[in-house]
Amino acid sequence: MNLAPLRLKRNEDRRLRAGHVWVFSNEVDVRATPLEAFEPGQPVVIEDGAGKALGNGYVNPHSLICARLVSRDVAHTLGKSLLAHRLNVALGLRKRLFDRPYYRLVYGEGDALPGLIVDRYGDTLVAQINTAGMERVKEEIIIAIKETVRPERLIFRNDSSARELEHLSSYVETAFGDSVEQLAVEENRVRFTAPVMSGQKTGWFYDHRLNRARMQHYVRERRVLDLFSYIGGWGIQAAAAGAAEVLCVDGSEAALARLAENAALNEVAARVQTRHGDAFSVLKDLREARERFDVVILDPPAFIKRKKDLPAGQAAYQRLNQAAMQVLARDGVLISASCSYHLGRDTLRQLLLQTSRHLDRSLTVLEQGHQGPDHPLLPAVPETEYLKCFTCRVLPN
Repeated sequence: MNLAPLRLKRNEDRRLRAGHVWVFSNEVDVRATPLEAFEPGQPVVIEDGAGKALGNGYVNPHSLICARLVSRDVAHTLGKSLLAHRLNVALGLRKRLFDRPYYRLVYGEGDALPGLIVDRYGDTLVAQINTAGMERVKEEIIIAIKETVRPERLIFRNDSSARELEHLSSYVETAFGDSVEQLAVEENRVRFTAPVMSGQKTGWFYDHRLNRARMQHYVRERRVLDLFSYIGGWGIQAAAAGAAEVLCVDGSEAALARLAENAALNEVAARVQTRHGDAFSVLKDLREARERFDVVILDPPAFIKRKKDLPAGQAAYQRLNQAAMQVLARDGVLISASCSYHLGRDTLRQLLLQTSRHLDRSLTVLEQGHQGPDHPLLPAVPETEYLKCFTCRVLPN
């Protein structure tokens, strides 16, 4: 295949040579290769300022990340063969890691398939295509998945906000197999049903698997508050680990209804309560009622989606953690997480320290968590590392 060149400005190849895989629009030599000359998703050879090939990838002239490197070998272009090879490599890792087929099978750049996410629910795969380049090879993705994983069903949840940045339409469809609304999930030997067609992301969040496993060591015979509980990933596992009482709070009544079903599925419904409402408002009401919890779990959505949101988002994280500490028992455990890439690990740790000092309490970090190994990060691509989780002991001074 003869690919059109996408040439970078002089010295703008350093990040790519160091291992990164993104090209930003301001790094392109638009006099030599005008961006408006390319179609969204068009395969290209990415060249340095002297015209030497760095590899091949695909381009989207409408996006700030205007190109993504797929292979450093120009001959290995994005198509069924390369897709099948990299799916096999990704599948091999997951089979080594997990004895049950419930995991993130493809994590975009971390699995050398930029723009593609695939979660596995037993014999069903739920995929998200987030770039024009991957959308262009959608049919090849379907064929490669059939040949490598051989699932009974493939669902596309192509309705993420990332598609808007690529000027892609939003849709949800079943590529093959019977249509379903919910699927079974197993995590840390606890069972769930997830709403894959209408729930958040692909219906489940596999990234916190190891953090939720570690959480179980702190909750036995304790009173637990789970905020932003969704369908019970944290709260149900806390109850299954022997928590005396779990209060799950979420802003979605549909999510809480599913959570109640998951509690019954694991025979812990008697120890799990739900409360519908905004987390900040509920925390205020609990504080005024002088309610206290031995363990408080905070796993909020990303408050900081863009760099410009950092000041307001950081303030929101601080307010949330302060309110959570105010309903902790005297010797309590706070599990505080953030999936905001722009909120660094050191910043979150410092925020927790400052908040505890403001409340005249002593905080020690017992454990630090991150995304699981089915979300592999590239050292040269810091954007692939986003999840932080701190387990803290909070005591009076």
